[in-house]
Amino acid sequence: MAFVYQRTIYFHDTDAAGVVYFANGLSMCHEAYEAALADSGINLKQFFGQRSIALPIVHAAIDFTKPMFCGELYTIQVVPTQLTDSKFQIAYTIAALENPDYQTCTATTLHVCIDTTTRTRVPFPPEILRWLQRST
Repeated sequence: MAFVYQRTIYFHDTDAAGVVYFANGLSMCHEAYEAALADSGINLKQFFGQRSIALPIVHAAIDFTKPMFCGELYTIQVVPTQLTDSKFQIAYTIAALENPDYQTCTATTLHVCIDTTTRTRVPFPPEILRWLQRST
């Protein structure tokens, strides 16, 4: 089941042309990812504060089809997919709240689970596995 996050576009999200700057689009997707984790019961302070594992993004892509402007309200759909025991991908779709057919962009992030000491891949902790299984 996809998680849906609502987000207003703020002036600081835009560039000199008055539209959302591409890197800020990815930042909004990351906000939605964190909200999805929290919605599943993960304590973000504890989870991201632990030093034994990390879930870095190793690849990110975003494609804009329409501009987004300051003051507009959007939904960000978050659809994670487990790829291996230590890698998952998240697909994001951003659409206007009032008109869901007005999809402005899609994005993808690829995450791996690593041991922070050895920097080698390790299996997901139980809470991430639960989140991934709940989302399918």
